[in-house]
Amino acid sequence: INAEYGVFSLLPGNHHLVFHLRAVCSMFVICRTRSCWGGFYRRCYSTDTSGLKKRLSQLIPEKQAEVVAVKKEFGEKVIHQVTVDQAYTGMRDIKSLVTETSLLDSNEGIRFRGYSIPEVQEKLPKSNGGTEPMAEGLFWLLLTGEIPTQSQALGLAEELNNRVNIPRHVISMIDAFPEHMHPMTQFSAAVLGLQTESIFAHKYNEGISKKTHWDYTYEDSLNLISSLPTIASRIYNNLYRNRKHIPSNPKLDIGANYASMMGFTNPVFCDLVRLYLVIHSDHEGGNVSAHATHLVGSALSDPYLSFSAGMNGLAGPLHGLANQEVLRFLHHLQKDLKGEVTNDQLAEWCQKHLASGQVIPGYGHAVLRKTDPRYTCQRNFALKHLPNDPLFKLVSQLYEVVPDVLLKAGKAKNPWPNVDAHSGCVLQHFGLTQENYYTVMFGVSRALGVLASLIWDRALGFPLERPKSITTEWIKNNKNWY
Repeated sequence: INAEYGVFSLLPGNHHLVFHLRAVCSMFVICRTRSCWGGFYRRCYSTDTSGLKKRLSQLIPEKQAEVVAVKKEFGEKVIHQVTVDQAYTGMRDIKSLVTETSLLDSNEGIRFRGYSIPEVQEKLPKSNGGTEPMAEGLFWLLLTGEIPTQSQALGLAEELNNRVNIPRHVISMIDAFPEHMHPMTQFSAAVLGLQTESIFAHKYNEGISKKTHWDYTYEDSLNLISSLPTIASRIYNNLYRNRKHIPSNPKLDIGANYASMMGFTNPVFCDLVRLYLVIHSDHEGGNVSAHATHLVGSALSDPYLSFSAGMNGLAGPLHGLANQEVLRFLHHLQKDLKGEVTNDQLAEWCQKHLASGQVIPGYGHAVLRKTDPRYTCQRNFALKHLPNDPLFKLVSQLYEVVPDVLLKAGKAKNPWPNVDAHSGCVLQHFGLTQENYYTVMFGVSRALGVLASLIWDRALGFPLERPKSITTEWIKNNKNWY
């Protein structure tokens, strides 16, 4: 019995065996098709071996009561005044969303459930032999607000490994994609292909209580998170490793397993992937990928549809593709400089570059007003593991030069580097040089944050999101709005 693809092979002549296998297979088919829209491919409920779902079910009533009390006490209070400029400029800084998983402070950077990145690096469990936090531990933190124990994080890693189950049609679809299709297009399409496995969609069609929405969203989200490294690595191997695939290793955590399936065995690189997954996971709810996931989910689209929407946003040049822009800039700079230069020479080059109407990518942020802590932790990783790498040395030199250049040119309110200014150079050092693929890694990471938020959206009963829009004529002619 090949349960993975729903295929049953019987030896001819063993009639007694065939009789019993037919009975078992009939029961198996009935059970699977009645319990799950995806047919043979997925159990409706995976065992909560980590205890995460049980803990979440204890926290949800407390949070629901807290939100009811907050709305009762503060429901009529004004959070923010919106200006016309903000309405025209991407709704920047408008406080109009509630996202429990993280909060971005303009001076301190991102905090995951109140913990800074250095605190997360220190407090979250590490895998055996690893020095960076496990992504599983971060997901536990984002969902519960609690630092998991080593046993809980490892239990979640085991549970996620047990949930991995990619249906045949998704594998066939990925393998059929043309090589010129961008990796992010393939990734988003593969996620949509997995939607056949959605428990939420099936149960919603059956008719379920609103109180159980979070339950099925949780199941879909964990099943999806468990599948992402496998589909992401298959895309990588198809495009860059002549379709040489490496099986998943159920003994590894997500970060190490993802690295392994892409053909990387260096334990330092495994730690880098763990760090990458943690720091790119969440950044409040207003960024494009997080907001798109939340927005589509508010229509009660299942986690597969919602996450794919978020990934289409992440694929944009102004969001997830920004690290590619940085790498292209760095390679162009290396070619132009033809070797090491002084800080004064580098500053002169940057000034001319700005004067020509071009930008220095990787610097500035819509919210942050200091160096991005995600940049700093990658810099510390590089100082420890690749201090003499030429590309890293150039990145470090830019860090010394660019902020002053930008300030003097009046080009940025925040002249300090963001996460994208650094992530590409460390990946390049370890041999992951295919910059078009980097956003797929970003997507695997971002799932941890946006899906944790989506579970809480359903647990708190957030309604359909429907802001009011206006027209330029309304602004000009309506005398009551101000």
